[in-house]
Amino acid sequence: MAEEPENIVLVMLRRIDEKLGRMDERLDRIEFDVHEIKVRTSSLEERMSSLDRRMDRMEDRILRIERRLDLVGAEK
Repeated sequence: MAEEPENIVLVMLRRIDEKLGRMDERLDRIEFDVHEIKVRTSSLEERMSSLDRRMDRMEDRILRIERRLDLVGAEK
């Protein structure tokens, strides 16, 4: 009789251990995915910043061209 509660406890502990192992694997995958998202987000932010700088330069160039062609007043 003393063995039954021990066995039940051991069985439950093994199940808990298996579940924790699966949860650890899932958490590792989630951590990897989050890291990938951070890397991609950082890359996108750099690209957006680069595009913003290019757009600013293009806007300046267009304004200069418009002024030379007298398409816009000099007040801009």
